[in-house]
Amino acid sequence: MACISEVQANGKITNALLFSTDVHLPPEQIVEYYQARFQIEFIFRDAKEFTGLSDCQARHLPQLDFHFNASLLSLNLAKHPLYSCHSSAKSFVFSICSYKRCEFNKHLLSTFIDK
Repeated sequence: MACISEVQANGKITNALLFSTDVHLPPEQIVEYYQARFQIEFIFRDAKEFTGLSDCQARHLPQLDFHFNASLLSLNLAKHPLYSCHSSAKSFVFSICSYKRCEFNKHLLSTFIDK
């Protein structure tokens, strides 16, 4: 277990308790692992909800492998245009909902301009 304290802009001190099975792991590394785990879970959630990761009915390993790769590839293809426009120093957070909203807004604006 490790404890991280942080002083916020308003002077308040916030504490975070971090737990790991590796007692010799530094707190910064534990935070990095938690952030990576969050991103991985986010990817799988989006793949299940929007790209059909869990909808395959195949039973043979090569077909399942193809399906999983196609589902995750579609997420990467959706992520690329938004990632290439990202210029902020903050880390890039992506959700397929963001992509859908962006594409819907482009389509709506295009429709308004056409009319």
